[in-house]
Order: sequence, then C-alpha cells, then structure tokens
Amino acid sequence: MPITDDAALTALLRRIERIAVVGIKAGATDDAFEVPAYMQRHGYRILPVSPKLDRVLSERCVPVLGDLDETPDLVNLFRASSHIPGHVDEILALESKPTAVWMQLGIAHPEATARLEAAGIEVVEYRCLMVEHRRLVGRRD
Repeated sequence: MPITDDAALTALLRRIERIAVVGIKAGATDDAFEVPAYMQRHGYRILPVSPKLDRVLSERCVPVLGDLDETPDLVNLFRASSHIPGHVDEILALESKPTAVWMQLGIAHPEATARLEAAGIEVVEYRCLMVEHRRLVGRRD
C-alpha cells in the first residue's frame, strides 16, 4: 500500500537528500518547475530528468533516469498515469534503486505501485511533494 500517514511521510521527507524529477519543466509557472525549485530551496539536491532540456535549476538535465551520475533517494514523477509503467520499468532496471517513488497530485497507478513495493521501494501516490513538505516539515516561503 502507498504511504498515506503523516508519520511515514514525514520520516521519508526527512531521510531523503537527492530527488530525481522526471518530467521537470523550465517554465517558472509550471508545477513541474515550482515543486522542484521549492524542494531545492529547502536543501534537497535536484536531479532533473527530461529529454527536452539541457539545464534546469542550475543543474545538468539528463534524458532518462539511467543517465544520472548519482543515485536518487526519491524519484518524483511529473508524468501522466499512462506513462508510469514505463518509468517503473526504468526505475527497476537501475543498478542502485531509489528509496521511494513519489507520484504527484493526480497521478496513481496501482499495478506500477505494486511492482515498486514488491522491489522494496516505498511509494507515495496522488500527493504534491511541495504541499506535503510544507505541511509536515518545511516552512511557508
């Protein structure tokens, strides 16, 4: 089952450091930019993943997760639910697996979640990373 209780969400947010953001955008008004920018301001290392960008948030962007130079603790998915199974394939193929996968508000995929959990990866579905961080850990800025 995906993580839903506040204590587990808080613990996850406190133990992660590196967040790979799949589907990151460069537009300041896009949620897929605003959320990782907020997390970066709060001390998390953002690892941008998008085939459409070279750099974002002063970080080198890679086209796929497998091209990252470091292992993310968390993979934050800004992709439609229909794309989630392909990203799960990519995550499960990584030599070093992330601790957790976070699907943004509006995104859920029960079969993909079951596959991730079977591999020992925690999952959060249908929640905004920024909103939950602000509510449970961070401060409003």
